[in-house]
Amino acid sequence: MSGGRVVRIAKGPAAASSAPLPDRSELSVWHPNRAGTQRAVRLTLLYVVFLAVLYGVFLGLDRTAPGGGSAGASAGLWGFSLVALVLGVGGALFALSQAPRGVEVGPTATVVVGRWGLRRAFPPVGQLAIREVRHHPAGILSSAPVVAVELTSSRGRRTTCFLEQGILAPTTPPR
Repeated sequence: MSGGRVVRIAKGPAAASSAPLPDRSELSVWHPNRAGTQRAVRLTLLYVVFLAVLYGVFLGLDRTAPGGGSAGASAGLWGFSLVALVLGVGGALFALSQAPRGVEVGPTATVVVGRWGLRRAFPPVGQLAIREVRHHPAGILSSAPVVAVELTSSRGRRTTCFLEQGILAPTTPPR
C-alpha cells in the first residue's frame, strides 16, 4: 500500500466568506433584545434546574443501589457526572446563543449582534427577507412577546434567532 496523498482544497479570499460590516457611523438605531434575552435566560435556568434535579435523582438511586459505593460504581458515577456537565454547559450555551443582544438598524444594513459579540450583517430592513417561524406570547418566560425569525442574507445564508416582537418589522406569518 502506498502512503497517503495530499489533497489541496482551494479556498476563495477571506473577504468573500463573510459580508462586510458597515461602519458604525452608518447605523442609526440600536434595538436591544430585552424580551428575547429574558426568555433565553429563563429557559436556560429551567433547563439547568431540571437537569440538576434529574442528576440528583439518579445520584440518589446510585447511592441506594446495592454496590453503589464500590470503586467500579464510583468510576461510572464520574463518567455520568461528566456527561451531565457537558449536557448542562452545552445546552445552556446553545439556548443563550439563540437570542442576540440586539439589532442595529440603519439605511445601508441591518446588523444582528449575537450573544457572544459576533456581528452578522444583513441587507436593510426593507430589503431583508424575514420570516416569522414561531410566535411566543408574553408570559412567565418573557414580559413581552418574542418571535423566532429566520433572516436570509443577500447570499442566501439563513439565521434563526429569538427577537422581541417589533424589532424587525414587518414579518410574514408562519408557513
